[in-house]
Amino acid sequence: MIIVVSGPGGVGKGTIVQELVRRDPQLWLSRSWTTRERRPSESDDAYVFTDTASFEQRIHEGGFLEWTEFLGHYYGSPTPEPTAQEDLVLEIEVDGAQQVKQLHPDALLIFVLPPSREEQERRLRGRGDPNDKVMARLKKAEIEEPIGRDLADHVVVNDDLHTTIDEMLSIIDAARAR
Repeated sequence: MIIVVSGPGGVGKGTIVQELVRRDPQLWLSRSWTTRERRPSESDDAYVFTDTASFEQRIHEGGFLEWTEFLGHYYGSPTPEPTAQEDLVLEIEVDGAQQVKQLHPDALLIFVLPPSREEQERRLRGRGDPNDKVMARLKKAEIEEPIGRDLADHVVVNDDLHTTIDEMLSIIDAARAR
C-alpha cells in the first residue's frame, strides 16, 4: 500500500510521519530529495540534500515517483524498491500527491491541515524559514488547500499531535482491513 501524507508547508507532515513510522513497524518512509539548503533546525537526514545537476539527472533517468519545483528548488520522492512486508509512506506536497494518485489511484491520501493560518505561519517561522519563504508558503497553501481536499481520501486537522497520529493510524488500519 502507498500512503501519501500531504498538506501545505508548516502543517507538521515531517513530525507526523516520523511518529507514524515509529509506532507502526509495517510503515516505511521514503526519504525525499531536495536541492534546497538544509534549515538550521533540520537533521542531516531530513532529506537527501543534493545539487540541481544530480537531481535533474535522476529526473532524466526516471528515478522519481513524483517531483516538483517550488521557490527555485526541486523536491522529489525516489522510485521505491518494492517490499512485501512494508507499506510505503510518502511525505509530499500537493503537486506530488496529484502525480502519485495519477500513477497509483489506489494510494491512500491523507491531507493534513493546520488548525489555522496563524498557527501555520507560527510553525513556519518557528522552523527558521525567512519571511519571503513564509509568505510564499502561506500563499501556496491558499491555492493547495481546495485541491488537496478534493484529492484526499481523508482530511485531518493537526491541532493536537497525539490525536492526529491516533486518527491517522486508525485510517491506515481501516485501509489495510479493506
